Amino acid sequence: MAAMAPGGSGSGGGGVNPFLSDSDEDDEEVAATEERRAGLRLGAGGGLDPGSAGSLSPQDPVALGSSVRPGLPGEAAAAALGGSGETPARLSIDAIAAQLLRDQYLLTALELHTELLESGRELPRLRDYFSNPGNFERQSGTPPGMGAPGIPGAAGLGSAGGREPSTTSGGGQLNRAGSISTLDSLDFARYSDDGNRETDERVAVLEFELRKAKETIQALRANLTKAAEHEVPLQERKNYKSSPEIQEPIKPLEKRALNFLVNEFLLKNNYKLTSITFSDENDDQDFELWDDVGLNIPKPPDLLHLYRDFGNHQVTGKDLVDVASGVEEDELEALTPILGSLPPNLETSQPVENSLLVQKLEDKISLLNNEKWSLMEQIRRLESEMDFLKNEQFAIPAVCEPIQVCVDHSPHKDSEESGQSPVVNSSDRGKNNDIHLSISDEVDSTIPKENSPNSVPRREKEGMPSSSSSKNTVHFDKPNRKLSPAFHQALLSFCRMSADSRLGSEVSRIADSEKSVMLMLGRCLPHIVPNVLLAKREELIPLILCTACLHPEPKERDQLLHILFNLIKRPDDEQRQMILTGCVAFARHVGPTRVEAELLPQCWEQINHKYPERRLLVAESCGALAPYLPKEIRSSLVLSMLQQMLMEDKADLVREAVIKSLGIIMGYIDDPDKYQQGFELLLSALGDPSERVVSATHQVFLPAYAAWTTELGNLQSHLIPTLLNKIEKLLREGEHGLDEHKLHMYLSALQSLIPSLFALVLQNAPFSSKAKLHGEVPQIEVTRFPRPMSPLQDVSTIIGSREQLAVLLQLYDYQLEHEGTTGWESLLWVVNQLLPQLIEIVGKINVTSTACVHEFSRFFWRLCRTFGKIFTNTKVKPQFQEILRLSEENIAGNGVLTKATVPIYATGVLTCYIQEEDRKLLVGFLEDVMTLLSLSHAPLDSLKASFVELGANPAYHELLLTVLWYGVVHTSALVRCTAARMFELLVKGVNETLVAQRVVPALITLSSDPEISVRIATIPAFGTIMETVIQRELLERVKMQLASFLEDPQYQDQHSLHTEIIKTFGRVGPNAEPRFRDEFVIPHLHKLALVNNLQIVDSKRLDIATHLFEAYSALSCCFISEDLMVNHFLPGLRCLRTDMEHLSPEHEVILSSMIKECEQKVENKTVQEPQGSMSIAASLVSEDTKTKFLNKMGQLTTSGAMLANVFQRKK
Repeated sequence: MAAMAPGGSGSGGGGVNPFLSDSDEDDEEVAATEERRAGLRLGAGGGLDPGSAGSLSPQDPVALGSSVRPGLPGEAAAAALGGSGETPARLSIDAIAAQLLRDQYLLTALELHTELLESGRELPRLRDYFSNPGNFERQSGTPPGMGAPGIPGAAGLGSAGGREPSTTSGGGQLNRAGSISTLDSLDFARYSDDGNRETDERVAVLEFELRKAKETIQALRANLTKAAEHEVPLQERKNYKSSPEIQEPIKPLEKRALNFLVNEFLLKNNYKLTSITFSDENDDQDFELWDDVGLNIPKPPDLLHLYRDFGNHQVTGKDLVDVASGVEEDELEALTPILGSLPPNLETSQPVENSLLVQKLEDKISLLNNEKWSLMEQIRRLESEMDFLKNEQFAIPAVCEPIQVCVDHSPHKDSEESGQSPVVNSSDRGKNNDIHLSISDEVDSTIPKENSPNSVPRREKEGMPSSSSSKNTVHFDKPNRKLSPAFHQALLSFCRMSADSRLGSEVSRIADSEKSVMLMLGRCLPHIVPNVLLAKREELIPLILCTACLHPEPKERDQLLHILFNLIKRPDDEQRQMILTGCVAFARHVGPTRVEAELLPQCWEQINHKYPERRLLVAESCGALAPYLPKEIRSSLVLSMLQQMLMEDKADLVREAVIKSLGIIMGYIDDPDKYQQGFELLLSALGDPSERVVSATHQVFLPAYAAWTTELGNLQSHLIPTLLNKIEKLLREGEHGLDEHKLHMYLSALQSLIPSLFALVLQNAPFSSKAKLHGEVPQIEVTRFPRPMSPLQDVSTIIGSREQLAVLLQLYDYQLEHEGTTGWESLLWVVNQLLPQLIEIVGKINVTSTACVHEFSRFFWRLCRTFGKIFTNTKVKPQFQEILRLSEENIAGNGVLTKATVPIYATGVLTCYIQEEDRKLLVGFLEDVMTLLSLSHAPLDSLKASFVELGANPAYHELLLTVLWYGVVHTSALVRCTAARMFELLVKGVNETLVAQRVVPALITLSSDPEISVRIATIPAFGTIMETVIQRELLERVKMQLASFLEDPQYQDQHSLHTEIIKTFGRVGPNAEPRFRDEFVIPHLHKLALVNNLQIVDSKRLDIATHLFEAYSALSCCFISEDLMVNHFLPGLRCLRTDMEHLSPEHEVILSSMIKECEQKVENKTVQEPQGSMSIAASLVSEDTKTKFLNKMGQLTTSGAMLANVFQRKK
């Protein structure tokens, strides 16, 4: 088989060349002719045509002869030219590029393209080729370098510039459409030999390419839309053309093109700074790529060329403007010969002629459009008449007689011939629909409508429009000919009409009623939907829904609704909302019976669909359709569907949607028997592992369920008591380990029920019947209620309106302050049952559990804020104060001050309101607790929990410092010691200004206290300051104070002081400033280790050694310089090993390994120092090792516990 160029044709030359851009396509035949001529001249010894690239083809024996190497077209040309003995002609770069692409020297062409880009002379041919992804896709079953049979080297070529690739009879089809990948972004891993991964990699690459393609399409559409929006209206364009002095506003496309040319001019003339500024001011445009200007826009010449070329064009003079004024159409038609006959000196200029021609063409277009619409309307009416007559005249054989009667009355001579046409039609009706249609036309043309006795009544009976009545019927002119009907029939059969196919039959019968329209849509939509782009299928939703609503056949309706739910493979949020909107509209239109029979089965079918987006659609549909379902179905089938999805679905988003739909169901359900099932669903939702699901439960499901519970009267009798009992059970079972997650679950549910409880109290109050909206309504303070998690937890939403709530609140406060709670059952339950049980539960929780304390604190805070200040002061505080009777005897008796009741009362109740008297009450309470705990030698955990919880809020820092200052100046050393220890908790959250002004002076005061225990108690606080503060002056003051503790002779024998310092150094050393650690911590640890070697008392020696071991273990993870390692760290470890040899042999083994490790580090550094070049290599190896290690760490799939074991020292 003869070889065939990829873009050319075999013999006829009719193939499309994929290497030519749109602008070059018209010159292809000329170029081919020139190639043939050049080949003949070169073969004959003649010169080479400079413009012919085809003459250099290495496959052309006539052009090059046998001595030319096919791999080097440049050499071939040189040899050919040299052989001819003539001066070599200069080839254009475009011709060379075309030849390289034609002969598939792609790498050479790419190199040429790169060099041209670097020199600023980009070639459009190469740019278009290498930016087209279709040129780099393999053909199925063909290696990348080979072509299909008959197409050498063309296997990788796809469509270029939107054309089909040329193929021969031996070529196969491409295995898939071209993607957006180009040569510089092609993923060669796709062609890996690893067969197992190839499919997955191809899918991943294709998904990425599809995503990028969609982004590009969206950007291009945005550009086109923007350009279309700014298009100048037709009338304005006429005004601008007729009046050149009026400046036409610049269009966005023109502005982008001019910006590109201006920037190009600035760069060419070395105005680089100006170009940079210009680019910054037009940051929405890419000045490196002309294609960014717009789609299919040819690039104009540069500004200099445009300026030089400007003088070659005539400018319309202002004295000729009136020639272009509006004229009549007949004048326009006569204008051209008049202009042509003008003398040369009076001849109209070219722009004026163009303006007149454009205006004439626009007027003609307008007339033609009007005529087209008129004809289309006429065609529609005629087709309707034809369809009617076809049904009317050919329905039964007896129709021949009235036709014959009508024909007898016809004045034309060929009436007898026309009267036989129905007979022909009835015989051929099943065979040829074309004949059927043509005969109906013939009858229409021969029978006047008013002579048809049954036409008008039949139309009225079928509800046809009045426009088709007898007075508006259209008459067809009958030709005055004597042709036989058979000849007419045969003649009309040459009109190519297709009524045999499904689509042809649909097109041939136009619907004439609503019912027939619905039937037609029901038949056509299943065939239309699969052929609509996925991204635009939501446009079909109105059509599908309307047809499904009105279609008479249940089976067709079911099919249409099935199409609706399967319309989009994985619908996104917006598409799901559109489908849901349609479902609700359908439900409103058809009623509950059809919703149950037609929509619900579609949901049930997709409840276990493999795509979560489809299951999400089902879950959302259940909620959206809830108001339109029969109540029995709502509380049975739909509830069961949602329950199944909540229990079984693994996707968080689906379960979240299920919870929201359950909330809606709870707002419509009215079957009390389903209450327990709802409670079980609530507990399941609260215990869901996903935060999204739990959040949706608190925002939607729980408030809706609480509203139903309130209506049933179960809020105070069942729901809240059940949750409290579950909390008590958790605390009883959690003596050895409390399940804090479950505690949080139940307590957060109680917290979300507080608004519903308060609304119940207001609605059942003695004054509820008096709450009438009349006169001026009092305003509710913005901060009266805590911020609700959702609108359903807003008390005003539960009550009904903010105005109604304002009236109830006014009566509520008055009732509490003046009339009390007598007869107010719902509030008495809160005071006498809920609060005592809650306070009892608070006393049982572990005070050291920060999370539990925080949860209960937040609960009491929201409870007190919701029920108001009067309720808090008169009902809540007295119950706590009764239990927390502040006296030393009480502490010894039941120890309430050491329990969590103290921090929860301080942080949950006393902080609800922040007036001055409230702050004083809080300060007094904390001072009393600190004093009593200190004097009774009780644990300080409750006080610490209070400080931690309050210290998390900067608003309370000043208040806490006031409490601690009270302790600093207290007469009892025990209280001063407690105050010193509390500073350690407060330092981390307080800003450095407060630390410098309030904390450090207080600590320095305590560090000179007469009591040694008070001085020792300040050491942890000083250490925390070293760990958290960065001010140099503060650090120096703390350093001096710690140095005085270590170097003052009076502290030499203070074992407890040394122990506290070593513990503090081990805790803060790794996080402290490196200079402080190197100059102060490590040297002093060395000194303490030396002194400990001389300790006589073994118990003290072991105590110090144990703390030193922990400190050295913590510091061994830090960077330690070689000098520090040799002079202090290693000697200190050796001293510690000496102690451990006698007192704790198991620690001695670990110390020996630590010492050996440190010695090896020192030796390695010493060996590397003399070798300068080797140290560089070693550092490079170290970096490489570090990179590999981090990569491996990123690939680890082990659990967190296993990962932590990697870094544990072997023991």
